Amino acid sequence: MTPLHYRRPEESDHRRVVEAIPLWWKMPPEAAPTGLLPRLFFQHFTDTSILVEDDSGQLAAFLIGFRSASRPETAYIHFVGVAPELQRHGVARDLYERFFAMMRDRGCTRVDAITGPINRRSQSFHGALGFTQAGDTEVDGVLAYLDYDGPGQHRVTFTRAL
Repeated sequence: MTPLHYRRPEESDHRRVVEAIPLWWKMPPEAAPTGLLPRLFFQHFTDTSILVEDDSGQLAAFLIGFRSASRPETAYIHFVGVAPELQRHGVARDLYERFFAMMRDRGCTRVDAITGPINRRSQSFHGALGFTQAGDTEVDGVLAYLDYDGPGQHRVTFTRAL
């Protein structure tokens, strides 16, 4: 595996991250969840987010996260992506561990995240990292919250103590 370089994202990184999402998720651009990652995350949450590049400067991975303004003891991981050729090489785990350390240093005692009921890979990954999964009903065989993000937008929530 090529050496990876970690840094804070900048506003100018927004476009290439959003363009990577449909490629990495192997879906048409119009179906990709890029609306969940507006430019504001690259303007206002860069000090708590991480961008990874390889030696050639190619985007390799990213984690967009922040400390809650309303619940300062809680950090939130909003969106994570890893290039397909780097998946299952510990890159996502490393991103999470770096984020955990950063948030511990800022006084956080827990981290939250969400995913959709269909995303079993994410559910498995979060479970392996010690997250507890929650929901109020079964959706597609998974405990999830109905209409969490609006009608038909069911979500599985995760919490992990730091």
